[in-house]
Amino acid sequence: MINVKKIDKSTFRVVVENRSMTSHMVTLPLKYYERLTNNIVSPEILIEKSFEFLLEREPNTSILRSFELSMIGQYFPEYEEIIVKQF
Repeated sequence: MINVKKIDKSTFRVVVENRSMTSHMVTLPLKYYERLTNNIVSPEILIEKSFEFLLEREPNTSILRSFELSMIGQYFPEYEEIIVKQF
């Protein structure tokens, strides 16, 4: 289960409950959010879908505890293309 909670306009806490529970602080710059979603879905949905993407590739215990969402593309170059297609 993925639970996304907005902390402020660009910061979110994500709790992932899998075999073990992990907590992550994610920063989402407005321009990056708009580029990926064209404002079609909420930032929380984008982050949830991004974590689903990550969890298909690695366990929640391997996901960084604090990161900016755009960093996913540095580890998984296909991230943006796959995410954009979902919206």
